[in-house]
Amino acid sequence: MPAEGARERDRQAEDINIAKKAKGSVTRLYVTWVKSDIGYAREQKMTIRALGLRRLHQRVSHDDSPAIRGMLAKVRHLVEVEQAEE
Repeated sequence: MPAEGARERDRQAEDINIAKKAKGSVTRLYVTWVKSDIGYAREQKMTIRALGLRRLHQRVSHDDSPAIRGMLAKVRHLVEVEQAEE
């Protein structure tokens, strides 16, 4: 039985791993900051800022790209990710 942290990590990886759309269409991701960055590494705080998040519970949208996915992977324990409904 996997550890609780591993299950949470897998769930968040599924949230980030979004099915690719047909050529020409861009998937949008909604990112919500849900947990404070106090007590976490400075790099994680900088990543939260780079995603455009300034306040807790703020929600921003981004085009789905490898760069954004990498940033989300670094702070997956601090944010929630949703795919935009089209």
